[in-house]
Amino acid sequence: MKKLMMICLFAVAAITASAQKYALIDMEYILKNVPAYERANEQLNQVSKKWQAEVEALTTEASTMYKNYQNEVVFLSQEQKTKRQEAIVAKEKEASELKRKYFGPEGELFKKRTSLITPIQEEIYLAVKEISEQRGYSMVINRAGNDGIIFGSPKIDISNEVLQKLGYQ
Repeated sequence: MKKLMMICLFAVAAITASAQKYALIDMEYILKNVPAYERANEQLNQVSKKWQAEVEALTTEASTMYKNYQNEVVFLSQEQKTKRQEAIVAKEKEASELKRKYFGPEGELFKKRTSLITPIQEEIYLAVKEISEQRGYSMVINRAGNDGIIFGSPKIDISNEVLQKLGYQ
């Protein structure tokens, strides 16, 4: 009797598992075809280059101060040496703090990226969710950059449908 119950339980589990529907999306493909994402990336690149130039300017200034110090060190008094060393360290620290402010984990670039990209990602998520609910998908898997998927049938790829739902062709 116990064996019969176990067999029935496995049969029900197998039927339930096979009844689940899955779909794939290619997030890279979708994002490439969303003009707002491309504009956001371009804006982020421009801001990043501007901020990087600011950081490099301070770093170069600190480097120049150090080279000048090295050239003049023999002519300086101990007090002047200390003053110059402190100025160089302060400039390097300023450059480091600016770099952290712009590019750190909670820096300005992260905040800007979040403010520009998150709404686009949420819009895509909502479109995927709506399609999934309409079609009864249990799971939608991102095939882009996922080494776990060796093959996915184009029949279950809903990337173009998501783009259409977003208003893009």
